[in-house]
Order: sequence, then structure tokens, then C-alpha cells
Amino acid sequence: MSGHDFLLVNYVPGTSPVHRAPLWLKFLVVVGCGMASFLVVDWAVAAAALVLMCALFLSSGAGVRRLFKAVRPILPVLLAVGLFQWWQLGGPVAARIVLNILVCVVAASILTATTPMQRLLDGVVSLAVPFRRFGADPERFALTIAIMLRSIPFIAGAYSDVRDSARARGLERNPRALVLPVFITTVAYARQTGDALAARGLGEPGTDDDDGQASS
Repeated sequence: MSGHDFLLVNYVPGTSPVHRAPLWLKFLVVVGCGMASFLVVDWAVAAAALVLMCALFLSSGAGVRRLFKAVRPILPVLLAVGLFQWWQLGGPVAARIVLNILVCVVAASILTATTPMQRLLDGVVSLAVPFRRFGADPERFALTIAIMLRSIPFIAGAYSDVRDSARARGLERNPRALVLPVFITTVAYARQTGDALAARGLGEPGTDDDDGQASS
């Protein structure tokens, strides 16, 4: 599949200050940007925040090309959202909403571009440890995040490939020609992932106990 790097910026090795920043600080920046999107009411403030996030991204050495690839998949959605909000609430509100979304996307891209995946998952495990007392499994939670991070780009790439194939056959306006192949590919990918997890003994909680009781 082409296009499997949609939506996420892969880790870019480097020694920039952004790379060396503590993981908790990067998490805090992402969470802060998400919260600020609900609090910022001035489009100029949102624009300034976007410039700052872009500067941090570029200072990591990830490059303009990767920055564009991070936001390119959502540009059509942002265009539709911006036009609708402009029609309903006016230009300043539309600009604020679109800019706030871009701030969140770039902030998340900074995190993934400057943090190795294993370190990122270890951080997720550490954050989830306090919830162990409530029955949560931090390692399983991190595994779920890892599968999600891999699956979303795969599905996006599958859709892109199917769309290109349908366009080449003149079927780009046929929903069946788009939806059915993506559905089949996604189900097959899910089955392969499940089989791989099962082969490594990563089934549902309690499976081993149930098997043991059944055999006895």
C-alpha cells in the first residue's frame, strides 16, 4: 500500500532541544494545545500559537516536507469546516477553529517526530500505572495504542490506493467500488493482527485460565 505514512509523522532521529525535552513536557504541550483549543477565542492568538508550534517542529530538523505531510490529509476537512463556520458564524470564528485544529495536529506531530515509538509507549505505560488499582493493564493499554497508531495510517493508505484504482477505471463516483475493497482489506488486516497477537500469547484477559479450567 502506498500512503501508509498518512496522518502521522514518523520519528526523525536528532539531538535538537525538542528531541532532548522530557517526555512529560511533550505530553503536556499536546494536552495544553488540546485544552487551549476550547479556551482561545481570538484567531490572532491561535495563529501565533500555530506559528510557535511550526517553529518548534522545524527546529527539530523534521523539515517542511514532513510538516506538510502531517497536515495534508486533513486539509479538505478543514476547508469544509472553515467554509461552514464562516457561513454560520463569520470569518474570525472560522479562522480560529481551523487554526486551533492545526495547532493540535502540529503539536501531536512534534511528539511523534521527536520521540521514538518505544519511548512513547513506555511513557503511556507509566501514565497508566496509577489506574492499575482499578483493574487497568498498562501494558495492554500501550499495546492498544501501538496497534491504533499503526492501523490508522494503514487504513488511510488502503483508501488512497483503492480511490486511485477506482479513478483509473472511471469508478470514482461508485461508492461500492470504494467502500467494499477498503472494508475487505481492513478486515483482512485486523485478522492478521489478531492472529499475530494470538501467536504471541496476547489474547483476551482470562483466556489462559479458561483454557486451563476447560482441560481439567
